[in-house]
Amino acid sequence: MKESIHHGRNIKRFREMMGIKQEVLAFELGEDWSQKKVSLLEQKEEIEEDLLRQVAEVLKVPAEAIKNFTEEAAVNIISNTFNDQSNGYNYYPTININPMEKWVETLEENKKLYERLLESEREKVELLRKMLEK
Repeated sequence: MKESIHHGRNIKRFREMMGIKQEVLAFELGEDWSQKKVSLLEQKEEIEEDLLRQVAEVLKVPAEAIKNFTEEAAVNIISNTFNDQSNGYNYYPTININPMEKWVETLEENKKLYERLLESEREKVELLRKMLEK
């Protein structure tokens, strides 16, 4: 029996793995989006290709990952990686990640996002100011 793939649930999984809140995803998708709309999107079993690609781009994952990810596939990968002694896996790989560099990179991304949010708020305030002056 082939397991059906739930696109919305996969979007939620990837979003949460990236530490991105629904509000931030909504902001990145554009002014037509809200936290509520992202929540509804994550409940949809199938999502149209264009929107799926747009969300994948924001989450910085391949659209195919969202379209093809299943619990069974993830369990198989983990199971094969840790339980198959005959394939000569390196169970103690050398990982060259500089945590400070990653931390600084994340701070820079957060700073850029904050600046975009701040600019958006300034534009709203200016628009409200103009409306009140009329």
